[in-house]
Amino acid sequence: MKGTSHLAIGAATGFFIASYAQVDPENTVALVALGGVSGLVPDLDIDGKLRNKLTFPHKTIQIISALIGIILMLYSYLTFEGSRDYFLAGIGFIILLFASMFQKKHLLLITALVIILGGYFLDVKWILLSGIYMLVASMSPHRSYTHSMLGLCLFGWIIYELVNVIPFYGVFETCIFSYISHLVADSKLIPFQKQGIPLLLPITKRKF
Repeated sequence: MKGTSHLAIGAATGFFIASYAQVDPENTVALVALGGVSGLVPDLDIDGKLRNKLTFPHKTIQIISALIGIILMLYSYLTFEGSRDYFLAGIGFIILLFASMFQKKHLLLITALVIILGGYFLDVKWILLSGIYMLVASMSPHRSYTHSMLGLCLFGWIIYELVNVIPFYGVFETCIFSYISHLVADSKLIPFQKQGIPLLLPITKRKF
């Protein structure tokens, strides 16, 4: 199924939940937007609409990566306290060294690593988990782990941690059901979907 269809189904899911909960118009718009985005999340494993929104243009990522490398090294120098700062300086040096070698296919991987580092040093669990999800997506074939129960559980964990920090009625339900809508739409439950999805990875590669 095309990304626009997943976007529409996810947005409709958000609207349904907002209507059922009778939230105000502003929150309805927010839930519709969250539903649309969540409906696209499993397709981060391909070069699609959401991946292009989450990553930067090739030249931009090279410049930003070089700046991040320099900032990390400078920060570790100014706040030097021991092994943690050696590690930070090393990461900065590696990013700076390889910035010019980054290719388009590496953009999501690079973005994921930056988010993981940010989540770790900021000690914000949902950011760290989001980076891990993106890392898995960047290294997986299409319709594999992000289209499985394992991917759904990881995404659910991210949203659970997010709503613990920013309580917002209907967010968890909207995001989870919109993600599930994507899996259902790509499964063999839909008559014209012959490929199916491997829901039980890594236990079995059988497609449902």
